[in-house]
Amino acid sequence: MTKVEKGLMATNYFFKDQTNFYRGKVRDVYTIKNDHVVMVACDRISAFDHVLPRAIPHKGEVLTQLAAYFLDATKDIIPNWKLSIPDPNVTIGINCEAIPIEIVVRGYLCGHAWRVYKTGERMICGVRMPDGLKENDKFPEPIITPATKSQEGHDEDISLEDIVTRKICTKKVIDQMVDAALKLYERGTQMAAERGLILVDTKYEFGLHDKKLTLIDEVHTPDSSRFFYLDSYENLQKAGKPQKQLSKEFVREWLMENGFQGLEGQLVPEMTDEFVFSVTDRYTELYEAMTGRKFEGRDYINVLDVIEKNVANAISSI
Repeated sequence: MTKVEKGLMATNYFFKDQTNFYRGKVRDVYTIKNDHVVMVACDRISAFDHVLPRAIPHKGEVLTQLAAYFLDATKDIIPNWKLSIPDPNVTIGINCEAIPIEIVVRGYLCGHAWRVYKTGERMICGVRMPDGLKENDKFPEPIITPATKSQEGHDEDISLEDIVTRKICTKKVIDQMVDAALKLYERGTQMAAERGLILVDTKYEFGLHDKKLTLIDEVHTPDSSRFFYLDSYENLQKAGKPQKQLSKEFVREWLMENGFQGLEGQLVPEMTDEFVFSVTDRYTELYEAMTGRKFEGRDYINVLDVIEKNVANAISSI
């Protein structure tokens, strides 16, 4: 792997009027005057709530560009936080009071839901899953399986009722979040189908801005969603074969095959150049399949300086 292909692992800036900084699993978030946020999508990748040791070149760009694509396409459903994209890896947006809940919408039985289902359990987040399904089968209707949003440690499944009981937020706000999530999932499903894809499941995050519910973070990216190919789905299901995943799930599967599920005492397997580049290929493949646009990855020479200059220029015009 050459120097310019190593990717962007982290940033450490101090911008004009900066009032806070937070480093998430993938994004570095800078708060400006407490009113705006600068979100830098780095090329870090996480799985099982662990950040893996190597960056995935161009991953941050794919997340930023795809999220912007879907935020722009869904702002008639619910207001969102995005204001501008001053750099391929950067979104500047409104600083919202984040609600610490992920609203997960599942249209198909896979991933975490399948791992629960195959143990014989039929309840997930207070929702009963039908008997007689196999992996990747479609649910009769999309189900909502929320998770608590944890800054440290594992996100945890939670029911809609427990969110209210634990006073994480009110029933009125939860109802608004669920309504928006189902509409967003329907829009995403329609847009994916037009491009020959299936939006399998996804998660949405929300915040409050001037007491109004606002969509935040990323939307319909390979980090937050799973996609299957529409034309091969039925035949693969009938044959009992795995679906080709355009998502991060294949990274989780690779880790499990190599003995890592984020449990105590387990070591992250070595990420070879071949594996790292295969992940980049999957991310760019989804971008191109979803948007119909050719992905042109950035040059990583002096990338930290370029990002800093682009963001500084954008902040000066806020």
